[in-house]
Amino acid sequence: MSRIFRSDFGGPPAGPECPVHLISGHVPPEDIKRLLSEKPTALGLLVPGMPVGSPGMEMGEQKDRYDVLLLGQDGTTTVFASHG
Repeated sequence: MSRIFRSDFGGPPAGPECPVHLISGHVPPEDIKRLLSEKPTALGLLVPGMPVGSPGMEMGEQKDRYDVLLLGQDGTTTVFASHG
C-alpha cells in the first residue's frame, strides 16, 4: 500500500527504512506521535465520522466520545485510543 500511496502523489516508493502510514479523519496529533514512536505493524490510524471535540471539530466545551482505530495490515481495526 505505501508504494501505491506515495506514487499516487508523485513521491518516491517507500523502502523498509521509510514507512508510510495512512491517517484518515480527525486523528489527534498525540495519537500520530504515539503511532510513530511505537511503530506497530499497521497501515495507519482512522477516526470514523466527524466527532465533536476532535481536531478541527471543536465546539466549545462539547465533546463526543470517539475511538481512534488502528488499521492492521489485514484490514482489521482495533481501538488504538479513546477520547472524549
